[in-house]
Amino acid sequence: MDAVVAVVVLANNDANKFPHSAPPRQWSVYLSGEIHSPWRSELAEAVSHLPVTLTGPNDDHALSDDAGAMIHGAVPTRPHWDNIGARLNGLRTTTNLKEADLVVVKFGEKYRQWNAAFEAGYASALNIPIITIHPSSISHMLKEVNANATMAVESVDQVAAALDYTINGTVPATPEDWTPSENIWGKGNPNPGGK
Repeated sequence: MDAVVAVVVLANNDANKFPHSAPPRQWSVYLSGEIHSPWRSELAEAVSHLPVTLTGPNDDHALSDDAGAMIHGAVPTRPHWDNIGARLNGLRTTTNLKEADLVVVKFGEKYRQWNAAFEAGYASALNIPIITIHPSSISHMLKEVNANATMAVESVDQVAAALDYTINGTVPATPEDWTPSENIWGKGNPNPGGK
């Protein structure tokens, strides 16, 4: 009976008035990767109008390195110091990743970000959608990571636009030089195997 009612309701709705997104909820977005630029705060500002909670690793490099020893107590060797720090950071990372609806992974050109690649792989194993953000100059090095991402972009603004579309169904303003797909491929793409 409910299914029939739903069909009737859908049939009576004007297509332009039908909601394009689910009822409001708080989204958890995990921000992984590069810690030497203000991209996290830029993204936070760009999505401040969205129902988004941003989480991520400790992006203070020194505190991240020392957190384990600060809690556990100082230890005499560097490998042990790093190990307890990594385990504590891993606790934070895995907990936040498991609770994320979406993961954004930023790769920069200057540093090797093994942890970002690991977190992208972990998110992929958990079937959490991933958006990678990086300059095109390192696309080749990240081809396997990008192949497992839902999308790969080059700017914080593109990530913000993707989140706005995902949550609200909102697309950015149409550029003046934009050519709609139906003008390129035909309305409804009548020949999908063609072009």
